[in-house]
Amino acid sequence: MQLKVSSLAERPEMLGQVVRMANSWPEFLVHDPVGDTHYGRIATELPEFVLFAEDEGGQVVAHGYSVPFALADEDRGELPARGWDEVLGWAFADRRRGTPPDTVSAISIVVAPHAQGSGLSARMLSAMRQNARAHGFREVVAPVRPSAKHLEPRTPMEEYAFRERADGLPHDPWLRVHVRAGGVIEAVAPASMTVAASLEEWRGWTGLPFDTEGLVEVPGALVPVHCEPRRGYAVYVEPNVWVRHTL
Repeated sequence: MQLKVSSLAERPEMLGQVVRMANSWPEFLVHDPVGDTHYGRIATELPEFVLFAEDEGGQVVAHGYSVPFALADEDRGELPARGWDEVLGWAFADRRRGTPPDTVSAISIVVAPHAQGSGLSARMLSAMRQNARAHGFREVVAPVRPSAKHLEPRTPMEEYAFRERADGLPHDPWLRVHVRAGGVIEAVAPASMTVAASLEEWRGWTGLPFDTEGLVEVPGALVPVHCEPRRGYAVYVEPNVWVRHTL
């Protein structure tokens, strides 16, 4: 597949195609309130950090969102335990205050369902690194959602993230792409995303009964969802894995 990679700053007329591109995210994942608040702003407010790939027919088949933020700002310095949620909040708080950024964080790399399995995720990660370097940054960090962790929802992320194959590369395919690109696995972000909702909402998103107290395994979830039938709600707290890319 011959691809052309551009940014929305270069091709603003592609905004509609980029934001409407099909994805394969689990439905519950798009109900993280921090993501609801900030994710959609990236394409319109930070178009230079939104990359997309077009195929030969001009169809958008992948996109990558990232955000600049000030990791070295006062009271920060370390990658946050609240991972994806925290770095999104930091990025837009810094933008509001006019704080100069020093680091770029990956937010998402999404490949259209029909184009998956063709190496596009690695191509978009490479483009994201190049884009950050072109804007004068020396580091990209990523709160990675390991792509095969959902197959082992009860395995602690602290164990899964650092599991290696015989060749020394990570066991997880998406973590492996990051390491091959030059990334270094640093730490687990234990509360990277949080989705708290009523049982009715969870039933609608998953088709599961959510009528038993305790841990419920949900397709696509990296860890079980904690269900409280007597109180009428369930909570999902997703761990991610921080990876650093020095440019």
